[in-house]
Amino acid sequence: MRILIYLHHPAQFYLFKNVIFNLKAKGHHVQVVATKKDVLEDLLQNAGIEYKNFLPHGRKDNKFSMAMGLLKQDFKLFAECLAHRPDLMIGTSAEICHVGFVLRIPSILVNEDDADVVPLLGKIAHPFANYLLAPDVCNTGNPGKTIHYKGYHELSYLHPSVFTPDKTIAKKYLNPDEPYFILRFAKLTAHHDTGIKGIDNIMAMRLIKHMQPYGKVYITSERKLSTELEPFRLNINPLDMHHILAFSELFIGDSQTMSAESGVLGIPFIRFNGFVGRIGYLRDLEDNYQLGYGIRPDNEDLLYTTLETLLNNKNKKVEWEVKRKKMLSEKINVSEFITRLIENYPGSVTPVTP
Repeated sequence: MRILIYLHHPAQFYLFKNVIFNLKAKGHHVQVVATKKDVLEDLLQNAGIEYKNFLPHGRKDNKFSMAMGLLKQDFKLFAECLAHRPDLMIGTSAEICHVGFVLRIPSILVNEDDADVVPLLGKIAHPFANYLLAPDVCNTGNPGKTIHYKGYHELSYLHPSVFTPDKTIAKKYLNPDEPYFILRFAKLTAHHDTGIKGIDNIMAMRLIKHMQPYGKVYITSERKLSTELEPFRLNINPLDMHHILAFSELFIGDSQTMSAESGVLGIPFIRFNGFVGRIGYLRDLEDNYQLGYGIRPDNEDLLYTTLETLLNNKNKKVEWEVKRKKMLSEKINVSEFITRLIENYPGSVTPVTP
């Protein structure tokens, strides 16, 4: 079977990494297409995954640049599919839906954000996709097309059956036997981030002052840091981040993905941004499993009181491991599920619920 996988973001590399290796091991031909986005190419190269870059110079996060980038990628993917016609395309980009619709190549659009959080994707991609693949707690707005599963993207690469935290890797950068905390700052410049607020520099310094008496503080950031925050930056091989996160005491950030990663690893997280309350899979982690806390920007005081409560909870590691085990008992190994879905297509999508 010939499968084309389209990646747009570093988080999507992790989502599909094990799927790519699984499919190749079973003899399928897997072609990976990517765009220049943050450390996506570094991750692919470090993992030894061959790929084609359809947007090597990247794009700016504005509507005009996005539109031009989408057109360029549509045309390049169209030409690629004419030359090497895949049996199935899967990914998180609208391009596979457009080209698949024109060339009658089946496409599965993967997403975990609710429809009202990424409305543009719903308008330009959903009508052309054959199927949508999403967690069962995600409202895609298209139930008739949606294949639901009991899990999150993060369980494709952080499920205990595919990931074991390694202290020797963490030790390359810090001492995992001493308490430390991770702060994460996202850019929040994507089209769906318009009007969304997160953690600013003043708040970051206040958070650091709260945490320093309890352990070391490290920052990982998509955006440029101020002079006073730069000394806290953690410079690492991106492939090693999850090993570092797994031994931390606490995660605080305005990133959706790393908040969810912390939750599935059993690390308490505090997510502070304007998306709180709007995204189903994070509400599931926060409300149903109590693995973290979502706090909106209009409630900054709650951020600091929640942090103090966690810092003074001496039993949090034990408590969070109990919560994590409950979550894992009710969720699936997502990479295994996606692998089966792809290699058994189209039989695997009838019925659409696993």
